[in-house]
Amino acid sequence: MPGSFHIEYFGCRAARADGEAVGTHLRAAGLAEEAPSLADLVVVNTCSVTAEADRAARAYIRRARRLNPDARIVVTGCYAQRAPQELAGLPGVAAVIGNSHKALAPEIALRTLGLRPQLPTELVQILPAAFTPAPQQTETPAPPQVAQVAQAVVWADDRFAHSFLEEAQLTPGQQTRPNLKIQEGCGNRCTFCVIPFTRGPSRSLSSEAILRQVEGFVAAGGRELVLSGINLGRWGRELPSPADPGAPRTLAALVRLIFERTTLPRLRLSSIEPMDWDPALIALMAGFANPAAGSPRLARHAHLPLQSGSDAVLRRMHRRYRPWHYAQKVEALLHAAGPDLTLGADVMVGFPGETNAEFEETVALIRALPFGYLHLFPFSPRPGTPGWALHAESPVAPRVVDERMAALRALAAEKSRAHRGRFLGRQLEAITLHTPAELAAQGRTSALTENFLPVEIEGRMEANQLVRISVSGLTPDGALAASLQPSASPQYAATATSV
Repeated sequence: MPGSFHIEYFGCRAARADGEAVGTHLRAAGLAEEAPSLADLVVVNTCSVTAEADRAARAYIRRARRLNPDARIVVTGCYAQRAPQELAGLPGVAAVIGNSHKALAPEIALRTLGLRPQLPTELVQILPAAFTPAPQQTETPAPPQVAQVAQAVVWADDRFAHSFLEEAQLTPGQQTRPNLKIQEGCGNRCTFCVIPFTRGPSRSLSSEAILRQVEGFVAAGGRELVLSGINLGRWGRELPSPADPGAPRTLAALVRLIFERTTLPRLRLSSIEPMDWDPALIALMAGFANPAAGSPRLARHAHLPLQSGSDAVLRRMHRRYRPWHYAQKVEALLHAAGPDLTLGADVMVGFPGETNAEFEETVALIRALPFGYLHLFPFSPRPGTPGWALHAESPVAPRVVDERMAALRALAAEKSRAHRGRFLGRQLEAITLHTPAELAAQGRTSALTENFLPVEIEGRMEANQLVRISVSGLTPDGALAASLQPSASPQYAATATSV
């Protein structure tokens, strides 16, 4: 065995998919997964959407160094792209790989261990065994006390020529519901966002590659797959004209093709910008998510980033929709998928210049819409973005941000309880997950409903089983408490099994 590795994940679903892909390549090269305190290689897959995300990554790197001084630490992800020299100066870091060179991350990581393995043919096609870019030695002077360990090399530029890390074949393993990242980058240029600088312009995985992944996932016994991307709704728009005039060029056409060409039981869409929910995509909800059309193959779950419910704030953010546009999209989705749709959103608090009246507009819009959950976060000024200058001119006081965050947390909890309470006494479809040991010891199984609600099922079951459940209550943590129900469908598990 050539060694061991550990990957620590930070950030969004797309970042998680990047890290999972790196792990797949490292396992294919013969490395075993291990705890960070024992691993020969520690890969830190960073986020940089907020200053807190940066701090968390730095803190983890320092902790990994203390726990395991002999480990080779490789840092990749958005922070590695935004400020590679800053990370290269941290003690113990052997290499910094920006998103521009992400496709080479597994090979670079292996070389930090002195390995040049023979990779499987299908991986060599994605990740050449020999590559020509010359690593740029960091020019950041290391503090004298750590000069002997500041030897990191930096792989990052603004061309993003080696940025799309296509996953090896996805299987339902550690992730029952793995993410298939089909789109990378973003060109929206919201004033607060650093993503266009850390991930580059929009790029799409070909429909042929996507279909191969879905077919292979189904053949391996996969039940639910999540399509993810940095700006998922823009998939396909920059692809060259295909030889086949019927090849999909929009996300809606791609999803329809997946349902036509494969037997995937369930597909879930991750976050999609409000303006990208076009009529064709919404129509898929009516055709494949609404129970009136049969057992849902498209999950009744829609995550539409909101950020603010104030027209004025959305304009300062350079967002491409207005509050009434957002409400119209939600209404259309509910009409298409039915009232059991679970609606989620991201909401930002304390954008520069946000007044009390503007914040109350956000509160009013959230109260008016049937959200099942909210992801709340305070504004964080990112260097190089217009929001950085706006923050310098008109910051919102930290005390005010804390008060507003507390108010929205309470409202989000209220909305979540109300939404989940609607399903008491109802039957729902779900997929079983890998159950934490503590819950398994209580004779229960973790699951997720088709419409994205957490469940605890009575009885022990293996992961990756489609089940029908009857909801009897809510747990203290707010999950649905449920029992297993029989189903006439052969793909649904009928009984709990010992595991």
